[in-house]
Amino acid sequence: MATTLAPVDSREVIRCDHCLLVQFRTTNDLCRRCHASLDEDEPEVMQAQPEPQVLPSHGNGRGHLNLSASIRSLRLRNGLSQRQLATRMAVPRTYVSKIENEKATPTLSSLERLARALEVTVPDLLSGGERTRQEEVRDLMQDPFVSEMMPFLSQLNGLQMSSILAQVRDLTVRPRRSA
Repeated sequence: MATTLAPVDSREVIRCDHCLLVQFRTTNDLCRRCHASLDEDEPEVMQAQPEPQVLPSHGNGRGHLNLSASIRSLRLRNGLSQRQLATRMAVPRTYVSKIENEKATPTLSSLERLARALEVTVPDLLSGGERTRQEEVRDLMQDPFVSEMMPFLSQLNGLQMSSILAQVRDLTVRPRRSA
């Protein structure tokens, strides 16, 4: 039950279909992370794993802190590869990989560099970059263009809005030269 990728130096590289970890095929044909079977013909064999420890929520609706998933999702949201993120942080690519695969825990200075490289704050990094709708609206309204457009939007009908949206798309796809 794994997706076979390109072989590297005569060792088979595969991705576990269960946890999506990309890895070399192991001698026991079990995933290194979730211990699921990597053979497509065999049913999944899961070894007993300890229950993950969930941190108590502090009134904000967020429970367990999953830093590695947070970093990966923010990196992907920014369209960065591990190598590009590592370059921005001035660290080896393998360090970013180890953090994302929970093999290394970043120091406070590394968290600050990660946050800077991902263009978020450290609290946003720790919360997975999840923002409330109110925070997004507040940030959006701080943009001068958007705040100037808001009073006029309520006066437009659906056809007018879609026409304006099409024009904005056209301007961004094919920018016009000014005279």
